[in-house]
Amino acid sequence: MAIKTRAYTVDGKREMTIDEFKRWLKKFDDDKDGRISRDELANAIRVSNGGWFTRRKSKRIIRSVDANGSGFIDDNEIKNLAEFAEKHLNVRILHW
Repeated sequence: MAIKTRAYTVDGKREMTIDEFKRWLKKFDDDKDGRISRDELANAIRVSNGGWFTRRKSKRIIRSVDANGSGFIDDNEIKNLAEFAEKHLNVRILHW
């Protein structure tokens, strides 16, 4: 379930809109609770050719984007994850 995007930019980043990013991320919400857990996030990154993320790394990502401290990424925090992905995961979010 790779990230399906429009194209790669000159600098090699995958481009997608925020809505495409949200739809892609929600595919990994295994228990359909509307939130992304550490394990679900690790799986999403792993299958999108982002390498084998350890649970410790995905926990660190969750901590850095989880505004309410719940241990999950919910709809209100997906923007935080998109910003993190732009900085650290070779993704460019198109804002249009």
